[in-house]
Amino acid sequence: MDASLRAGIALYNDGEHRAAHDPWEGVWLGLPDGTDDERFLHGLVQFTAAIHHARTRNWSGASGLAASAGDYLDGLASPYRGVDVAPLRRALATLAADPEVAERRRPPPIRHEGRVPGLADLRFEAAVEAAGALADEYDYDPAVVDRAAAFAREEIEAGERTLFTSTLLEFVAAAEHRGLVYRRLAEHVERREREFDDVAGLFETE
Repeated sequence: MDASLRAGIALYNDGEHRAAHDPWEGVWLGLPDGTDDERFLHGLVQFTAAIHHARTRNWSGASGLAASAGDYLDGLASPYRGVDVAPLRRALATLAADPEVAERRRPPPIRHEGRVPGLADLRFEAAVEAAGALADEYDYDPAVVDRAAAFAREEIEAGERTLFTSTLLEFVAAAEHRGLVYRRLAEHVERREREFDDVAGLFETE
């Protein structure tokens, strides 16, 4: 859960409120109903959805989701899995009562282990989770991101931290240049796969 949790928090804190739920949802849907972890992730998913609806002026959706998210997070320890839950519960109560508060205040950050982490702070496995969510959000080819992550893992296993690892981390962190970095990432993937095809062809017989 740790990489998924960190990825969603970083996405949210960098303003990717809709994409933030993706890493959490993949874990949440596999948990038994009513467990603390299930309630925690369910609450975070609905929290980000409430913020998204408030930011897009869907007041009724924001209010309803805020109330529901508050119910899921109610009673959990704070911090829970390193997340400062108490401020989120207070923000949800305010949003449920007055969703238009989103026009007067910035969304509250999610603090994890005493910090407010963003995408540039993610380590590799959490960055891979975030990359998949960003690919879905902005219609990049998820297969390119998946292949880049596989090649990056090969680099890491070989004791390297070079082309694919650094470019994938840059894709996640460089919001203003993400499209350009994605094109570079896709070119690297295409080139590596072409190299594999060329080597495989050496051992084929007619």
